[in-house]
Formats: sequence, C-alpha cells, structure tokens
Amino acid sequence: MTMKRMAELRSGNRIPVIATVSAVAAACLLSGYTDSDTRAFPTTVVPVAVGSQGDSCQTSLPDSFWRAPVDTLPVHARSAQYVSSIGSTLPLHPDFGSGLVDGEPFGIPITVSDATVPESKVTLDYAEESDTSGYRIPQNAKIENGPASEGDRHVVVWDRALCKSYELWNAKPQGGNAWHAGSGAVFDLRTHELRPDGWTSADAAGLAVLPGLVRYDEAAAGRIDHAIRMTVPRSDQSYVWPARHQAGSAADESLPPMGLRLRLKSSVDTSKLAPQAKAVAEALKKYGAIVADNGSAWYITGEENPGWDNSQLDALKGFKGSDFEAVDASGLQQSPDSGAVAPK
Repeated sequence: MTMKRMAELRSGNRIPVIATVSAVAAACLLSGYTDSDTRAFPTTVVPVAVGSQGDSCQTSLPDSFWRAPVDTLPVHARSAQYVSSIGSTLPLHPDFGSGLVDGEPFGIPITVSDATVPESKVTLDYAEESDTSGYRIPQNAKIENGPASEGDRHVVVWDRALCKSYELWNAKPQGGNAWHAGSGAVFDLRTHELRPDGWTSADAAGLAVLPGLVRYDEAAAGRIDHAIRMTVPRSDQSYVWPARHQAGSAADESLPPMGLRLRLKSSVDTSKLAPQAKAVAEALKKYGAIVADNGSAWYITGEENPGWDNSQLDALKGFKGSDFEAVDASGLQQSPDSGAVAPK
C-alpha cells in the first residue's frame, strides 16, 4: 500500500452523531524512572481539567502558524470552488465531546505526561516517513475511540516534562512498553521545525495533531487561541505551507490542498451560542481551520473529555459550508521549512 493510499483510508470511517454517557479523558504519570528501567511503572488516569496545563510547555509557540490570526487576511481566489467541493450545504460537525457513541468515546484523547518515562519501542508500517525513535509513551496512553476501535486509533501524548508531542496513527499496544503503528512523529513543541518536505505524520498533511485539537480547558476558559484541525472528503494532490504531505484523490485544483486555511465568515452571528460552542466558533473566525486529513466534510477535531456539554457543541451543526471561506495565508510564511509566521 502506498503512502497516498494509506492517507486516503484515514478518518471518517466512523461518524459519531449522538453522545450519551460520560467518559474519562487524559492521563498523568508519576515520576522516578530512567531509560534503563524495564520495570512496570505506576500511572494515574485523570481528566485534563481547567488550569491543569502549566505555562512552561504550550502546544505551540506564540509566533507559530497555529496561533496566527487570519480574520483580516484576503479571501483565496479559489474560495468558492474549495467550499463547494467540501460541501457548501453540509453542516459543520464537532467530532469530539463527552460520553459514548455506539459504546465508544469520541474525540482524540490527550494523554498528559508531566514526568519523564522510559523510551518506548515503536515499530511502524511506514517508517520511511516516520520518526522511528524518541517516543516516550505511557503504558496507559489512551487510544482514539477506545482500545477496541477500528478507526484512526490516534495516540497523542503531551509530554510536558520534555515539551514534546508523541503522535501515532493506527496505534496498537504490543505489551510492555512497545507499540506498533501505521505512522508516527515526534514534535518538539519548543521549536518551529516542520517535518521533512514530503513526509507524513500521524496526519495526512504532515502536521502535528496536538496543537490543532480543541481542548476542553480552553473552551471552558472562553478562549481558544489557535487554528483547529479539520478533515475534508477529497483533497487535491498538493499541499501548501505549513503542510508537508499530500493525500489527494485527484489532481484537481478545485479540491482543497492539505494545509489550506478556512475561516468562519465574520458576518456569521455567533452571539446566541452557549459558552463552549461560542469559544469554538470565535476561534474559527479569528484563527480558522486547517485541512489536515481526509475524512468527513467539515469535521473539526477536539479532545475526548468528560467536561464537554454535547448539547452546547451540537449548536455548531447549525453552521454549514457556505458560512466559511478559504483564506490566502501565503503572506504568513517566513520560511518554507519553518512553522514561524513572518513578523508584521
């Protein structure tokens, strides 16, 4: 199977619609072990709560493309074509929340590690475009949609001790401290370094997953200050900065390229939304969404967390594709190999 085909099979295999019961979300570890330790180490699973993230390790740097406002940037010349190809009448869909869908949690869980744990042995189907070492994945790391799921099975570990994100796609625990995955990447959150040109990650666009997830603590505080990861049904066989990889179904300029930025139009009324939904909608206006993978139309991704109020998030489904426009974000680029935005 080619890398292109691998990416085409990602996302959208399972479309959650209704959430019913509570589920837990992220994990923290206890410290005290070195790389040479082969013993099992204790862990404690706790939700990612408001205020639990320290200021010492953020998911992206202040001058990262993730945090760059796009509300005043020009509309892309192909905006109408892109929106139409994604689906102008299709609804926005928050692909995250609390509870279970068909017996499985939904959203991408963030496993938080505040202590250095032993390095994990990770084998990969697509090692040629993956980081093959450097992962420190807790043995109790959570898997997207649960351990028995057949979907994308993302694993995202926010290592706040070393300020890194360890990310796997189609991850399967092998026992002990070993994992097998389709592809994977290690991101140093203290740098602007992008993947090598042409490389994938745990996302088809070759971007980090963690910085683009809507987190419960952000929404609860009333402010999401970054762009949001989203999926589209079909993409062009191209990518634009800051993406590094394409997974296109056709060479068709009317299809969105990986890395495309879209924003909720400023004219869209968000004033009547409940707090959690309003925080998401306002972020979509100011920072937009980034096309990161192939999947269902207008699906934006957030963390699995029991704090989400699904009835609030459901209000976002009242927006549709025609409420969005593509943005020409080329002026943000400072260097093709850096995620830092150009100074104003």
